[in-house]
Amino acid sequence: MNREACKRRLEEVIDARRQVYLDLGEKIYKNPETGYREKETTKTLADALEGLGLRTEREIAYTGCRAHGNEGKKGPKVAVLGELDALLCPSHPDCRRETGAMHACGHNIQTTVMYGVADALVHSGVLDDLDGAVDFMAVPAEEVIELDYRKTLKDAGKIRYYSGKTELIAKGAFDDVDICMMVHNFPFDQPGIKMAPYTSSNGFVEKHTIFMGKQSHAGQAPWDGINALNMASLAISAMHYQRETFKDSDTVRVHQIITKGGDVVNSVPARVEMETTIRANNMAALMDANRKVNRSIRAGAVALGGKAQVIDSPGQLPIVPDRNLAELFRENALHFYKEEEMLPRMQWTASSDMGDVSSLMPALHGLTGGIAGGLHTADYRIVDVEDAYLIPIKVMAFTLVDLLADGAGQAKKVIREFKPVMTKEEYLQYLRDIEKTYILE
Repeated sequence: MNREACKRRLEEVIDARRQVYLDLGEKIYKNPETGYREKETTKTLADALEGLGLRTEREIAYTGCRAHGNEGKKGPKVAVLGELDALLCPSHPDCRRETGAMHACGHNIQTTVMYGVADALVHSGVLDDLDGAVDFMAVPAEEVIELDYRKTLKDAGKIRYYSGKTELIAKGAFDDVDICMMVHNFPFDQPGIKMAPYTSSNGFVEKHTIFMGKQSHAGQAPWDGINALNMASLAISAMHYQRETFKDSDTVRVHQIITKGGDVVNSVPARVEMETTIRANNMAALMDANRKVNRSIRAGAVALGGKAQVIDSPGQLPIVPDRNLAELFRENALHFYKEEEMLPRMQWTASSDMGDVSSLMPALHGLTGGIAGGLHTADYRIVDVEDAYLIPIKVMAFTLVDLLADGAGQAKKVIREFKPVMTKEEYLQYLRDIEKTYILE
């Protein structure tokens, strides 16, 4: 097939149906739901994908949906992903008042881009011309938040892992997929930058720590108690003192919140709970930082004569970008942007469970623009719908054409030259190894 002719057909359809995509993005924006609660968003997208005539599975990982394009067609299979969940940002003027949920990370944009690619491929007829299959997956729970809620789901056997893509990998959803693609919007600091095709990220480990002391009357006999809050405070200070031991090139980040600071103010706190996230852009640095955080937790407990229970949970792996996919994405972005409007490479110090997928198969996680204000903040907003929604739909659709045209030669090259960080079996073993509970004293 003629690739350029296909791209022209796609662009005509996208331009003609732009309001469909903008309305969908606005509908999802106004209905923010956090991870593993995305019931209405799942229904919205599943109904829309079924409306294209695609067989669509629902609740693929408690929530989420998956539509099948060119089902059964020989050739590579590419999965186009979008993330369903919002986060908690109660200070944002557009948040849902009763929950504080808000799409302040732009997942409504991602899922709209995913749907827009499906819509354009179907309405243009280009999907039938591709030499391979394309699945469209709306995945839940990228933001690792509300861990108490997720633990109730896990304890009930409804989920196994807190991150949605991790859950899907474990359930075998990617076993028949050869390549994964998605975009994520980003508020670029550099003037004039519109896109970053080649991006990497930090991975992280999640820790829940319970500092265990001894209760006593805070006014009458504080000396009879063991102050668990002071243990936590010392541990946090010790973590801060570790910062000079982290290499700048590893982009290590350690941050924590106290989720339970005691029971009553006039008793020495006997139980204090803390959530900690440890991030780094490679596994060696991540494991090194994890050990140093554990030393800090132990130091806080030992100094006060108490102990700490630590519950480690798998977080997300660093994104390992595929150079071939990023280059195809960049070449197609040049239809709309100048070279100087794209970053040649960007290290993203946030995290995404797309990192887990990228360790197993070729993956694209392009960063796109159209927004201002910080991610996860009350200032977040969409400022340009072309850059946020419409151009990413076009670039993603064009990239699919390049991958799956002419016998899917480009897709086969990407698959052939990819070197996985680990096999699926090794990945599942890593999850089992990192998920543990132990006592530090």
